Amino acid sequence: MKIKIKRFDKDIPLPEYKTDGAVALDMYSRETVTIQPKEVKLIPLNVAIEIPEGYFVLLAGRSSTYKLGITCANGLGVGDHDYCGDNDEYMFPALNYTNEEVTIEKGTRCCQILILPVARVDVKEVEKMENKDRGGFGTTGKK
Repeated sequence: MKIKIKRFDKDIPLPEYKTDGAVALDMYSRETVTIQPKEVKLIPLNVAIEIPEGYFVLLAGRSSTYKLGITCANGLGVGDHDYCGDNDEYMFPALNYTNEEVTIEKGTRCCQILILPVARVDVKEVEKMENKDRGGFGTTGKK
């Protein structure tokens, strides 16, 4: 699959798979961003992305993002295929979960994206589900 990417700052690398086995593209901070304790700030990711219809972008923290003192404020981000205008720069909503100021330097790999297929569904409302109850949310145990 081919996707189109516009970089806002050409000095920062294109998103890339860092190993042959990587499933997600690493994303880089376009600016140095300082985030106060317990604050959420948007980190600009330097790209606008055009993907084919029938796909979406899933934005997530890297396995090492926690080492920066941040996490994705909304857990995961979803980029629709039509979020692809010339100025539609992807952003990482970073939550500083520490009690100290955190600075993310320009060029830091702070998150990653996956390009995934969409399965659209038709919604049908029913009055009763025909399946057996499992006992409630979270009832399968702790281990």
